[in-house]
Amino acid sequence: MDPPDEQPESWDLVHAAQKGDSIAFGTLYDRYVDVVYRYVFFRLGDRELAEDITSETFLRALRRITSVSYQGRDVGAWFITIARNIVFDHVKSSRYKLEIVTDEVSESGSAPFAGQSTGEGTGPEQQAMTGATREALLKCIADLGDDQRECIVLRFIQGLSLTETAQIMKRNEGAIKALQHRAVRKLAQLLPPTWR
Repeated sequence: MDPPDEQPESWDLVHAAQKGDSIAFGTLYDRYVDVVYRYVFFRLGDRELAEDITSETFLRALRRITSVSYQGRDVGAWFITIARNIVFDHVKSSRYKLEIVTDEVSESGSAPFAGQSTGEGTGPEQQAMTGATREALLKCIADLGDDQRECIVLRFIQGLSLTETAQIMKRNEGAIKALQHRAVRKLAQLLPPTWR
């Protein structure tokens, strides 16, 4: 089964990489490295560790490229699934507590929310309000439970679809909808009264 029209280029690159085209894999790397890094960084909050796990993700993907086939989702979801498994292995082996370090995210200078504008063309007051709102949200996301935080990160920060999130978290879409609903309600309770 061929992928739908919205992502044929990514899957064309996968098929080329499966035939030994290293440039195609390099293009996939360039396209998805930031997405994988942000996911890992939001889960662990450690820049160096996120870089190491991102590298390991693509190394494992390269080793397994011949076994991947289109399953109705973007190639990025496959990379995130590999990264998620490495993060879980790390957490289990080192008993590392998952947390989000919001100051490092803020210092990165990139807009962490999928589809979020960088504030170009807006006044300094609007940029300050946007930054303060993002800061408050990140702190509240850090206070969510692991499953709720992962759901919010995948859905709203990584911008994955409900289906992709369900596949990555190994749950059905109904469970993800319920988890997302609970997480959003919890976020609303955690936000300072001035932001509600």
